[in-house]
This record gives sequence, structure tokens and C-alpha cells, in this order.
Amino acid sequence: MNGIINGTSSTDGTHNGGPLTNYVAYADSNGHARMGHLDVKEFTIQPLSFISGTPITNLYQIIEVGEDNIIAAGTSFPASSVAILPPISGRDILAVGKNYAEHAKEFNSSGYDSSDKVDQPTHPVIFTKRATSIVADGEEIYPHEGFTETLDYEGEIGVILGKSGFKIKEEDAMDYVFGYTIINDVTARERQRDHKQFYIGKSADTFCPMGPVAVPAAHLPKVLRVQTHVNREKRQDSTTKDLIFSIPVLIKTLSEGQTLQPGDVIATGTPFGVGFGQKPPTYLKPGDVVEVSVTGLGTLRNKVSSSSATNYTTARVRKQTSIPKTNLSKTCGGVGLTTINSKSLYYSHQGQSSGSPIVFIHGLGGTSDYYTPLISALSLTKTHSLHLLDLEGHGLSPTSALSPLSTSSFATDVHGIFSHAGLSASSGTTLVAHSMGCLVALTFVLQNPSLVRNLILIGPPPSPLPEAASKNTYARETIVREKGMAAVVDAIVAAGTSIQTKDSNPLAVAAVRMSLLGQEPESYAKACSALAGATQKLEIEKLEARTLIVTGEEDKVSPPALCQKMGKAIRECEVVVLKDVGHWHVFEDVIGVSEAVGRFLKG
Repeated sequence: MNGIINGTSSTDGTHNGGPLTNYVAYADSNGHARMGHLDVKEFTIQPLSFISGTPITNLYQIIEVGEDNIIAAGTSFPASSVAILPPISGRDILAVGKNYAEHAKEFNSSGYDSSDKVDQPTHPVIFTKRATSIVADGEEIYPHEGFTETLDYEGEIGVILGKSGFKIKEEDAMDYVFGYTIINDVTARERQRDHKQFYIGKSADTFCPMGPVAVPAAHLPKVLRVQTHVNREKRQDSTTKDLIFSIPVLIKTLSEGQTLQPGDVIATGTPFGVGFGQKPPTYLKPGDVVEVSVTGLGTLRNKVSSSSATNYTTARVRKQTSIPKTNLSKTCGGVGLTTINSKSLYYSHQGQSSGSPIVFIHGLGGTSDYYTPLISALSLTKTHSLHLLDLEGHGLSPTSALSPLSTSSFATDVHGIFSHAGLSASSGTTLVAHSMGCLVALTFVLQNPSLVRNLILIGPPPSPLPEAASKNTYARETIVREKGMAAVVDAIVAAGTSIQTKDSNPLAVAAVRMSLLGQEPESYAKACSALAGATQKLEIEKLEARTLIVTGEEDKVSPPALCQKMGKAIRECEVVVLKDVGHWHVFEDVIGVSEAVGRFLKG
């Protein structure tokens, strides 16, 4: 990699006076794909971002915005501390065969040529290499024992296109070139021959090492030299001046009937000196190291793995999924989440480990932070062991498209929290819930009566949920999916807070709005479905836990009459009605809620 520009970084998009254009892809400590500048002399990576500071995650972004919109981000770090990725991936490689005169001759006489069998083709020989064949600098080439006994190398220059084009003129073609990278067009020769075309013999897993960097054409000489060494023995040495069909001709040819895309990669062909051209023919074997060097692009190094090695491409492909997980970006892909019931959820423990435990369950559109004012007002962190959970899809907890939400599924996750925290029948746990969370809490307590000693229900909805309320909640689900949270927040605030709150408590109104607008629409829509589906009656008369019900005088979800009726059905229950309070009790009257809860906890 001696041809790559070296130096130290600055914040203006340069590297000690030089450009930050040795683009290298890597996986950061959290496994996220990132782009940086590779300093080969120091073997360090300078992370790169857009001018806004947003990290750049792939070369397609760099191609689209150009180097003037890219800056250094943070400090450099050793390249050896991260996994290097191919500079660009995700698409099949457009490849060219028999494009150096001497190689065309050696191929025609090799017995492996099933194309037009002439020393010099009259038209470019075009084929593709499957995207799953792409691997990075330093990764091993899987030898595919049983698939091929004629494993061969082909050092090549890869052209990366910078903009889309159709019917591109030869004289304009170089305007469409973004830059270059190195490719090793690994080939199974007998497969190339027997199938009468190149695809199968050239698309096997790991058969397209690429990298280590991509560099814009503007920072490279017009003529590039490609050299290949196998176990330090030079096998290939040629320049782009020796191409039969120049890069402009290749671009013109490929675009005559198809639109080329930014980020398309063209492998331009390999020079004389491949394995079958050796005397005698010499094919790659386990342990061999292939190094392909190109002017200004450094060296692509890959070792052939042992025949007993595992094909790691298979595992990578199996990890890929098209199933979306919503609400995942808030934690940068799951950083800081806890595995509960095989799901990644946000859970936190606060307070005294030796204190009496309290578990909190928030409501629809809420998060565990709903309880922050109550915890603070009662100084619970000084006296109790607090366990807080963001229900699946809420707050910082993601949700998979394959995960249906219901009050029962939420209750199962609450049981997972009890198990994770080691809470048992002897723990004397208090369970606090708000709104929809009350239905979750009731479901859990009825299923696990011995695990909860005290139950605090703040604004419990009716059970079963009335048909009209169910239909309205399903309708809200649809609206949110179509128009987002802004389409429902005003109506929820208007209906869910008291007249006094709306008139004289702007902080409470803001807290409700922030809680709702902070929800990811699809996740909130799924939770609406969970609430709307709560149409099975919960047998609250079977509750054994000592219970407190808190509601608001103007709570339309949990009106005082409903709560009084519930209180009479529960064996040991106290009901507190807060004056001038709607359904967001803690935000609207934290003092009133804390006084009721404080008395109950001391009782």
C-alpha cells in the first residue's frame, strides 16, 4: 500500500495538508459499518463524517456527496483494532474477460477458454461476479475443495462509477468514473470451462477479494500499474495502457443497453501471468498468499484458507434479514439494551439493592421516565430497589415486525424482568402501573399472584375495554401509521389532560407531548393494537395483592366511578381521586400522586 497518501488529520477534510480520500470501510466496536481514511504509513484510520457530523456508513454516500462534503470525525485509531470491510459491496461486480492482449493469448491456448477462442476478442467479454463473492482485504479465500481443483488468481483494477448514465459516449465516459479499487478475480478454471461461460467459475463464495481502499480518480495518475505476487513471487505486471478495450470503451459498451448506477464496479480484466499460464500450470493451494498491488491503491492481500476451514460467507448470509426492527436507532442498534425473553429491551435498576423492590410499568405512549417525577418526589432511590422497563416498542425498547404486541406479551416481559432481577415470592415486591400498563400489571398479577405483595394502579382502563374504545384505538393505530405521531398528539393531550392542566400547567402539557412525539410511529401503532385487543375481562376480584387505585377527577379513560367500582371488587383496595387531574396523573399532579403512593407504601 505504498502508493497511498499518508499524514495526520485535521478538521477541514484534509490529512496534514493532503486529502482524506483513501476510503476504507470498517466495522466499529458496535459492529456498525463506517467509512474512514486509511493512513498506510501509520496503519491508522481517521473516521469520516458528513459536514454535519453524521457518520458516513458506506462508499455510496461518499460517491453521492463528494469529498467537499466530508470531514474528519474524532481521532484516528489503529486499523488493526477493527474489522476491515470491502470498500463497496451489495451488488454484483461487472467484469471483463480477456482484456489484456498477452493474457488473451495465454487463455486461448490454455484449454479453459469456452468463449470465442481467438487470441484477441472483437468485442468486450462481459460477465458478472455475484455480490456474495465479495470479501475484504485480509480475509481468507475459501478453496472450495470438491468444487474446484484449479483455483486461480487474477489481479485487476476495479473502476467505480460515480454517477448514473445510459448510452454514454466514449469521449464522455471518464466523467462517469468516481475512482478505483483493487480486485482479485479468483476463478475455478474447470468450472469456467465446463459451463461455457464465466459466471459459475468466478462467483463462488470469497472469489472476489476487494480493497483495501477506494480512491477517487482525481487523486491518482491517469495510467495505473497492476502487479500480482503469489507467496512474494511476482506473477503479473502490466498497466492500463495495455488494455485491449479501454475504460471509456467498457463504460460505453456496458451503458448501451442498460443504465449504469453510481457505485457500480467494473473489474477491467487481468494481465498475462495467471496460474494456468505458468510452466507448468500452478494453481492456488491452502496457505498461499496472493497480493495484488495497484498504483496509489496499496496492496490487496488474501490467504487461501485450509481445506478444513468453514465457508464464512454462509454464516454472513444467514445473519442477514429483511425483517424490520423499529425503534432500534435510538440505541445505535441496541447498545445498552438487556436481553429479556430473547428480546432486547431497555431495563434499568436504580436505588438500593437491599431495599424493598418496586417494579414500574408505564402506559401507552409513555416510557419508564414517566415515573421520574414520582421517584424524585418520594426519594425512592434512597429507600427502595427500583426496576424500570420500557415496554417493547416504547422508549428505548425496539420491536420486530414479527413480534405481535398485546397486554399478555407485555405481561410476559414483566415476568422476564422479575426473573432477570431475581424477584421472588419472598421479595415483597410492589408493582406500579399507569394506564395500559395497569392492564399489563393485572394480567401479570393474576397469573403470578405470589410475586406481588402491593399493587398500585394509576388510571386503570376498564376491563374488558369497551367496543367503542377498542374501535377508536384501532383507528388511532391506522392514523399513526399513515400520518405519524403529530396527527394524534393534539387530540390525546386535549382528551387526556384536565382543564386546569391545559390552562395553567404548560410543563405538564409539554411533558405529555414530548412523551408522545418521542414514540416511533410504527411501534406506537403496534402498541395501540395491543390496547385495542384487550377485550377479555380480567377477574380482578381474584386479586390477592393489597391494592391502591389512583385516578383523576377528569380522567376520561379511568373515570372515578369506574375506579370506585373496581375498588369494591378487589378484596383489599383503596381508591384516591385527584382533583383537577386528567389521565396523565404524575405529570399533572405529582404531589397528589406522591402523597397517595407514599401513604400506601408506609401502610
